[in-house]
Amino acid sequence: MDDDELTRAFAALADPTRRDLVSRLALGDAAVGDLAAPYDMSLQAVSKHIAVLERAGLVTRSRDAQRRPVRLDAEALGELTGWIDRHRRAAEARMSRLEDVLADPGTAPPATPTHAPSEEDQP
Repeated sequence: MDDDELTRAFAALADPTRRDLVSRLALGDAAVGDLAAPYDMSLQAVSKHIAVLERAGLVTRSRDAQRRPVRLDAEALGELTGWIDRHRRAAEARMSRLEDVLADPGTAPPATPTHAPSEEDQP
């Protein structure tokens, strides 16, 4: 997932309705009408939310006779969580090094990375 795709995906998830749609789709595929049922908004409004998720690469729509079920793309969601996990691990490592230095002020501070880890930095 490149930077533009990552930006679109996080922007899509910034909306609480779209996050809720993703949560519901994690339980299984659903038709737009089924997804729209619990919301106090039009079917068209829910369709627009799904279109945003689709452009962000988080969901896909297939054709099943008369239905077009919406499916969560677990791989895309995994790439987002992978990005978050890489940065979480980097922040935790930095805090761990700080704790080591504070516990033993005589130790030299470790080298500090000049950038957040990328996918290439991972084992």
